Amino acid sequence: MLLHNISLHDFGAYRGKQSLDLSVKPGRPIVLIGGLNGCGKTTLLDAIQLVLYGHRARCSGRGNRSYDSYLRESINRKANAAEGAEIALEFSVVVDDQERHYRVVRSWHISGKQLKEFLNVIVDGQFDRILSEGWADHVEDILPLEVASLFFFDGEKIESLADPERAASVIESAVHSLLGVSTVEQLRTDLVALVRRQRLSSEDQAVLDQIRAQEAEHEAARQEIADRTQTLGSVRARCDRLQVQLDKVEKAFERAGGKLFERQKELESNQKAIAERLAAQRASLRSLAAGPLPLLMLPQQLARLREQAGREKEADDATRVVGVLEDRDAWLLDHLPASVTAAARTALKKKLATDREKRESAAELKQSLDLPSDALEQLSALDEALTRDASRARELLKESAETTDRLDDADRLLAGVPDKKLIKDLVEERNEAIDALAVAKDEFRRGEEQLEELKSRRTRIGADLERAQQKRVKTLIEIEELERIVTFAGKARDTLEKFGEALLQRHISRLEVAVLQSFKALMRKSGLIHDLRIDTVKSNLTLADAEGEPIDPGRLSAGERQLLAISLLWGLAKVAGNKLPSVIDTPLGRLDSRHRQHLVDRYFPNAGRQVLLLSTDEEIDENLLSRLKPSLAHTYTLVHDDTSFTTTVEAGYWWTAGAPHVA
Repeated sequence: MLLHNISLHDFGAYRGKQSLDLSVKPGRPIVLIGGLNGCGKTTLLDAIQLVLYGHRARCSGRGNRSYDSYLRESINRKANAAEGAEIALEFSVVVDDQERHYRVVRSWHISGKQLKEFLNVIVDGQFDRILSEGWADHVEDILPLEVASLFFFDGEKIESLADPERAASVIESAVHSLLGVSTVEQLRTDLVALVRRQRLSSEDQAVLDQIRAQEAEHEAARQEIADRTQTLGSVRARCDRLQVQLDKVEKAFERAGGKLFERQKELESNQKAIAERLAAQRASLRSLAAGPLPLLMLPQQLARLREQAGREKEADDATRVVGVLEDRDAWLLDHLPASVTAAARTALKKKLATDREKRESAAELKQSLDLPSDALEQLSALDEALTRDASRARELLKESAETTDRLDDADRLLAGVPDKKLIKDLVEERNEAIDALAVAKDEFRRGEEQLEELKSRRTRIGADLERAQQKRVKTLIEIEELERIVTFAGKARDTLEKFGEALLQRHISRLEVAVLQSFKALMRKSGLIHDLRIDTVKSNLTLADAEGEPIDPGRLSAGERQLLAISLLWGLAKVAGNKLPSVIDTPLGRLDSRHRQHLVDRYFPNAGRQVLLLSTDEEIDENLLSRLKPSLAHTYTLVHDDTSFTTTVEAGYWWTAGAPHVA
């Protein structure tokens, strides 16, 4: 099957008629469609499924809505609902070595309050009414819906397949539907139905008597199960009553302080720890009080001491300067130029003398404490120490207050612990209630086990009844033709069973090799997975390392699990012969750059004869686009107008010549 063209008219975000040429050629199997999030990439994937499968399509945007509501809401908001929307898909299929061209057009519009839907199928240019009316059955012959879900997938579906349980169901579904195993199973089922129809063609009295006896036994077993179920209900009710009684005793026990009584040792230990912590905090406060901290009570005296130290330092500095100034002034007068007049010389000498006298008066102190020269530095260090100790003292005072409150709470809890003699009766009553409930629950458990045994017995009787009915078929066949049908149907079923097992084993073996090869081709850590097995019964995957030790899928990173899911789909496509197109939406979400390159280089060009790749600009960036270019048949960009909320399709991709500009 090859897709040739898809046209969307007022579908979803696509305004007007938007068409994409999907045709490919050998060596260039990829159609790259770019679009930012919300531009309509997933809508395009939904459109392909919707035009093919109608109400059975597994569209991502449908959710729990009815098919009618989904179609109504799929009409573009800017379009006329009376004109509606339309999707047209053109593809070709080879039937009996002849290529047939299909054009499937699904349209719908709203007429009044009703929604009307139309489907037209054109084959080789001619409208086919029979195919149009029976398209739901015909499309299953071309591309079954279960098979399509393995080739039309998005990033979220790939991520869900990374779950081992989900992968098992996919493998089972794929092997049975895609590789023909389900056809064998359907043939065996049809033969069983044929045998049953023959079994009902005649009767034999002796066999009927046996069947009736077994039916009576089966009914007796059913009645015994009903009685046992009723008894079990009574035991359950008694358990509920005992539980209520225990809850009542528990409440009385709690009101009497029973919970505190049970926690007495814990409370005592907690009270002791709090008391020790309070003692340590108070010891720290006493240690601070033994230092310079009490000087904080003398702020005025400390201020005056700092002032006195400043004055004494200034006086000392002035005394040192006066002697030096006398020599300097004499030197200055001696070096005055001869041009200076006597009057000017006398005025300068007077000013210098006045300055010295002023400095000499500053050096005179009314009172001196003979403080050391670094008294100011010592007082600054004292201020820093007092600030630090004061901050620590405030913290300790706050902590000790909080600890005191906790100690009071602990004392109150200990005071609330009841005396052992006062609570003794409640303890005994509580223990008795617990024991009684345990006995009732044990009785209920045994009753459940007996009920399960009865159900198993009823199942065995039912199986015997079924065998008796099968015996009736062989016994009561009145004509040779019916006996021949039953005999050969049984042989055919046995042959089909063996053939189905062999076919399943053959496909599973091929699938194991294909998936493992695909996974190794995509993995960055080439030596991580050495072997891969698929259980033919449970269809679950088992991974092993080079030593044959099993590897828990949980050890794989999110990106590696995604690659495993892609490898599973790729392996299925290889085993099926790559005859169907693959539509891949947002495939690179959780992958690092190396894994993305592996997918671009190794997977996308080889995923099938035709690959529709829906990507954002961050997934297939400029570097990956250059790697993908040799395999590209067409490139498109979905351009979304944020003002009208509509999308148009334009040729080209980001970073390519002629590509549309996307803001």
